[in-house]
Amino acid sequence: MKAKIRIVLAEPNYLVRRGLESIVSEHPDFEISRSAITAADLLDSLELFQPDVVITDYNHFTEGLDLLKTIRKKAPDSRILVITDPKNKVEISRAIEFGASSYLLKECDQEEIVEAIYKTADHQKFFCTRIVDHLVFQKQDDLQERNPSCAGLHITEREIEIVRLVAEGLSNKEIAEKLFLSTHTVTTHRKNIMAKLQLNNTAGLVLYAVRNDLLGPNRFLFS
Repeated sequence: MKAKIRIVLAEPNYLVRRGLESIVSEHPDFEISRSAITAADLLDSLELFQPDVVITDYNHFTEGLDLLKTIRKKAPDSRILVITDPKNKVEISRAIEFGASSYLLKECDQEEIVEAIYKTADHQKFFCTRIVDHLVFQKQDDLQERNPSCAGLHITEREIEIVRLVAEGLSNKEIAEKLFLSTHTVTTHRKNIMAKLQLNNTAGLVLYAVRNDLLGPNRFLFS
């Protein structure tokens, strides 16, 4: 029998917590180990239950973003799914830097939340499309012109790997040789990635990699 995905909800807001509990409890693959309403309760839950996924809105805790760092330190094998209100680009980037694996907005619907839980538990990243727009596009005018939806965005580990190599300056042929793929397969992956991210050029992919910290600390993109 397939093991259930163990989930700890870290949410002091009663209405939000009850809503998430309702969504999670409807799926037989999910198991709520505990609903924590304080940081201390959360940390105890991490040690006791070793959850696959921690769902939280760090803004509802006095620790704020530092709570994500604490979770990662206390439970390095647990993945963090943030579900919060719209934030600016800097805060989103910091949340990802501090340990958030996936990031949704509270306006996302049940289907996106469920898919995000599955992907996060599977050590994949899952972002609301609006979150990606905030990370990738520099100008507010770009966001308004695109009028993005809040549909889920699933970027696979292979696609993340290809984005990283593109940002490092490798050609399709070089990526194919490095990953033991055909050039045609790499080209297809790039087209799919561009479509998912709604990008039109390689510069957008590079910026996406930078904003999501996909490059090594010693990698310099520009001379």
